[in-house]
This record gives sequence, structure tokens and C-alpha cells, in this order.
Amino acid sequence: MKRLVILGGGYGGLNILTGLLNHQLPEDIHITIVDRNPYHSVKTEFYTIAAGTSAEKDVRQSFPDDKRVNYVYGEITKIDTENQQILIREQSYPVLYDYLVIGLGCEDDYHGVEGAAEYTHSVQTFAKARRTGLAVGNLDAYGKVTIVGAGLSGIEVASEIRESRKDLNIRLLDRGESVLKAFDAKVQEYVEEWFVKNDVDVFHRSSVEYVEKQGVCNKGVCYIDDVTIWTAGVRPNYLVRELPLEKDEQEKIILNDYYQVPGQENIYVVGDCASSYHSPSGQLAGQQGEQIAEVLLALLQDKEPAKPKEIKLKGTLGSLGKTDGFGNMMQKSVTGYLPRLAKSGVLWLNKRH
Repeated sequence: MKRLVILGGGYGGLNILTGLLNHQLPEDIHITIVDRNPYHSVKTEFYTIAAGTSAEKDVRQSFPDDKRVNYVYGEITKIDTENQQILIREQSYPVLYDYLVIGLGCEDDYHGVEGAAEYTHSVQTFAKARRTGLAVGNLDAYGKVTIVGAGLSGIEVASEIRESRKDLNIRLLDRGESVLKAFDAKVQEYVEEWFVKNDVDVFHRSSVEYVEKQGVCNKGVCYIDDVTIWTAGVRPNYLVRELPLEKDEQEKIILNDYYQVPGQENIYVVGDCASSYHSPSGQLAGQQGEQIAEVLLALLQDKEPAKPKEIKLKGTLGSLGKTDGFGNMMQKSVTGYLPRLAKSGVLWLNKRH
């Protein structure tokens, strides 16, 4: 029997699973998915949970129901590569593997800021996004919300909360000279103007010194708020950072051309934990998952795998509420209703895929 264990049912892990299940597999292949949740989480939409504009059922999907797959739901406590086993909290026996896929995603990077981990909310997991939504939803009229970080996540969180709660005072702390530094000037200016029109205060060149229970201190000025949401960067899951494997400067695992760990070719890494010159995204993880599925399928059928082709991303889309948006499509910057409609269409297709 060959035991394949996939850690994480996110975009990468799910695409690997479906890519394998779409083919006839050898009878001796045993597949196990390990995830903390009994469903696939649509992470790119967690900001809507934080803002209270989507029901929880709208940002999760059922895993494939297939007799060739076993599901283990629980919190992983250790990845033991020496003994080829996975330890699960409150489970007395380990999950053993012959082939392992690590797709555990990322967590917030607090950059050593005092109080950030203790006093800020997050959208990095389903549970954290749910707690963020509860905190925002329970605010009294004219409550104060501070969002730290003005990348894609921060922009979507801020704009969605504004659309959900017109009464709230929303402050966005941006480290750079302009929001969305990964986009061009056209998109940056459009988003800046949207925030001005919708009464969201943006503070550029911010440098958060520490966070307290009821406020954020930025460059010597302390802002009182009711809810602070952290969207100021991510790092690979701590379980991955603890592994005795070679990593890049971003703490991601360095791989060969087949997404395998050099010297331990039975271990694959996908998504936010895998070293790549692309920025982390659900789209990237999904394409990597498709390619890993092809490599694994060949190996499980005792064939020589073809070298994966270079990944080409289709662009990035972001939302400003339900009817406005921005992004890069076919190497062109777009703003307004079209990119928002395109993002909804991509989500619709992914759910049905």
C-alpha cells in the first residue's frame, strides 16, 4: 500500500486531490486529507465574513465524497519527517505517510510589534475571520475600526466594512506612500479616490510601534479604537517554519522543479509554504496543485513525470464592496464594475469546479 497524505484542503491541496481523483488510480493507493475544518475554505472571501456581508456557508465548500479518500479533521501538532508521520491533537495515533504534500498556508506576520498578536483581529483563518466579523458586527453606532496594512487584504476588508456599516469610523494605516504598492499608479489612484469618497481615513508612511487593547500607537501618536484588524503581511505556517528543511529568506521551503524537497523527494510543498518568485495567492496555489497532481499521478503509476511548465498567472482582482473593484487582467489595469464582475465570475467557476 502507498500512503499519500495531503496536509491542508486549501486551493493547492484540493486541486491536487481532484486532479488525482479525475483519473483511475492503482488499487494500492490510499489518500488521506488532514484539515482543521470539515470543508474547503474559500480564503479569498474571508474579508466578507469579517465585514458581515456574506453567510458562512457561502465561503466554504464540501470536500469530494470519494471512497478512495479518507478525511482526518483536527489540528496538526507536528510534522515528523524523520519517522514519516503526522501528529494530530487529541488523536492517540499518528497519520503515517509514504508521500506527503504540505499545503498548510500562512499566518499573520506581526513583525515583532508588541501587542499585535494579542490585541488585533485577523482574516487568516475561517475561525479568526468569524471572530473578526462578530467583533465588527457588535460595534455600537460610530464605533472605531483600525486596519493595519493596505495591501490587497487590507483594502478589501476596509471597503467591505464600509459598505456594510456606513456609520463606523474606519482608519487604514499604510506603511507605503500609496495603497496597493504591487499595482500601478492608475489602480492606486482609483482606490485612494474611492476611500476619499467613502469616508475612509488613510494614513500613509505609517509605522506601528505597539498595539494595546483599545488602540494603536503609530509614529508617536496613539489612536483609540474598538477593533483593530491586522493585514500587514504573512509568513508560512509555524509547523513549516519548524521543519529541518532548507528555506528561503521568507521562510518558505526551497524545492526542485517538481515541487519536491531536495533529498526527500517524497515530500511536496504547495502554496504559501513553497518558495516561489510569484507572490502568494489562491491562483498560484491552485496552479501548483494541478501540476503536483500530474507529477504524483505519473509516479503512482510507475511512470516518469514530465517537468512542470512555468506558471503563468492570469492577473489579480480585488473588490471595493459589491459593485466596484480593481485589478490586472491580461496585463492591463482595470477599475470599476468590470473587475468586480470578473472576480464574482471566477469565484462562481471555482465553486463549481
